[in-house]
Amino acid sequence: MDRRNLLSTSAALGVGAVAGCALPGAAAPQRTVFEVAQPMLPIAGSAEMFPVRRIYCIGRNYAAHAREMGSDPNREPPFFFQKPSDAVQFVAAGTTADHPYPTLTKNYHYELELVAALGGGGRNVPVDRALDLVYGYAVGLDMTRRDLQRAMGDEKKPWEIGKSFDRSAPIGPIHRVAQVGHYTKGPIVLKVNGNVKQSADLNQMIWSVAEQIARLSQAFELKAGDIVFSGTPENVGPVVPGDLMEGTIVGLPALQVRVV
Repeated sequence: MDRRNLLSTSAALGVGAVAGCALPGAAAPQRTVFEVAQPMLPIAGSAEMFPVRRIYCIGRNYAAHAREMGSDPNREPPFFFQKPSDAVQFVAAGTTADHPYPTLTKNYHYELELVAALGGGGRNVPVDRALDLVYGYAVGLDMTRRDLQRAMGDEKKPWEIGKSFDRSAPIGPIHRVAQVGHYTKGPIVLKVNGNVKQSADLNQMIWSVAEQIARLSQAFELKAGDIVFSGTPENVGPVVPGDLMEGTIVGLPALQVRVV
């Protein structure tokens, strides 16, 4: 049984166990017409899982990347988009995951990012308290059907189809803040077939993780289980079937994905 089916089965069993333990005199538990699996990510060094509620992503958060995408990083306020929670593709540390080349695209791009996983939430969270919400960090890829994204942008239509598709968010295990601390600086590097394609320092973010969380909380009520993709450095580019991507962020295990 693959990991996705195993997690789906575990979630279904958990729901059944809770439903079967109604208190005396309580109303009968509601029944659903079918089960929907809860997307989850393993927590490093623990048997517990991190349930994914929402995936938020910030756009153009490194100055050089903003310029390569045709934007002015000195004037542009932060903007965000979302991926569906089941876009996650878990990649275990020390393994290479097969990542299917998606349909409809002929220009499929990598974007390596630091991911912050929230263990708490709130509205209008001050910047100086925002990191208190972070449960842990992971390495992630915001995979993008660039041709579809650009075509929708040219037509001034939502470009969700370029960002929000099956397995568009490969991600490694969550590492708890208690073990790794907070990430404000350090190398972030992506190699494709052994060749460095992206290389920067986390301190080059235009908006820090704390500032991103604070801004997001002005627009949405953040909750435990939300994850935030914090932006990618410059030199995003295409991959094709057979390419091996290896993403590293200081202090976290490498994320290795082969396009198939």
